[in-house]
Amino acid sequence: MDAGLFTANNVWMMICTALVFFMHLGFSFLEIGLTRQKNTVNILFKNVFIICVGLLLYYIGGFNLMYPGFEEGDLGFLKFAGFGIAAPEGGMTAAYADGGYTWWTDFLFQGMFAATAATIVSGAVAERVKLGGFMLFTIIYVGLIYPIVGAWKWGGGWLDSLGFYDFAGSTLVHSVGGWGALIAIYLLGARIGKFSEDGKPKAIPGHNLPLAAAGVLILWLGWFGFNGGSVLSADPELTSLVLVTTSLAAAAGGVSAFLTSFLAYKNYDLTMFLNGILGGLVAITAGADQMSPNNAVVIGLLAGIIIVAGVALVDKLRLDDPVGAVAVHLICGIWGTLAVGIFGELASFDQFLIQLAGVGAVAAFCPLTAFIILFAIKKFAGIRVTEQEELQGLDIHEHGMDAYADFRMNQH
Repeated sequence: MDAGLFTANNVWMMICTALVFFMHLGFSFLEIGLTRQKNTVNILFKNVFIICVGLLLYYIGGFNLMYPGFEEGDLGFLKFAGFGIAAPEGGMTAAYADGGYTWWTDFLFQGMFAATAATIVSGAVAERVKLGGFMLFTIIYVGLIYPIVGAWKWGGGWLDSLGFYDFAGSTLVHSVGGWGALIAIYLLGARIGKFSEDGKPKAIPGHNLPLAAAGVLILWLGWFGFNGGSVLSADPELTSLVLVTTSLAAAAGGVSAFLTSFLAYKNYDLTMFLNGILGGLVAITAGADQMSPNNAVVIGLLAGIIIVAGVALVDKLRLDDPVGAVAVHLICGIWGTLAVGIFGELASFDQFLIQLAGVGAVAAFCPLTAFIILFAIKKFAGIRVTEQEELQGLDIHEHGMDAYADFRMNQH
């Protein structure tokens, strides 16, 4: 391979890494916008913590747990290649990764993905989780659980051997985060005032919808790196196809969600529109490189319907998810993973069954491990703030500061 192509590939991967990093601002804005002003500092603290600690954990052992170098005869479930990230021989040359990128670029790109899984949980537990408990959960989930599941497919483990396909992480990133979010919501309980005595859900409006909208548009932009970088080179044909399918699924998801929501509730709901876009993005992530534009639109349209139904289902189960993380990341993640067996280049009944097996494996492992981690933290340290802390806001109690110091609104 000539040096120019190797350099171009590596620069594209670095740009994609920066775009995935930028998604953390999008997640922060979305979470802040859909929750109340009194918890803004708390949400920013969590999101900054996730990216800093996520990268450090990935450097200490996560990268080598996720890419342990499975060999013939290994079961492909668990292996560890040691601590640290010393570059192997040839790691900076075109011989590494088929000339797509260097070892260092590989580490950083994958590290950004690792932190994303914990960010999904952050939104779901907003406004009532103890910061210490959340930080402890993040450390274990990002440090251990995410890389173990990632190794099953991307590290060449048993799911990879089975033929399971997940291009950029509908299951390996989004469902892993979504399962963690679901278990956390269940163990935490709903925010005060979310459900009436007869169990009917009541809206707790977010305090800044412009921020939420900015967050979603930033996330869409970031997804160009999330999916575009998962081509693992700057291959012109494949990269451009992936960006087209990603955008079409996002657009179709948004339109489908707002229309479905309008038919069901007779209003033009901005939050459903925004979450529909995210649902379309999550759903296309498993097969963005395998789908035609037509496939992408259909996958997005169905994701938008799933979002509206998923949000209603979560409410019906009396689970409180302030940002819709379970509907977006878990349910649309499962849909997108199964869609690989229904649409596109890989579509077949056999592939569908393999995709189902992958979804099932993660559905067994992640909720179980998340439950053990969170239940232990709940028993020994507690995961929920007091009623007074929740009513007055986590910013004052956990951080001793206001997000908007000279601008006070009614706190309740």
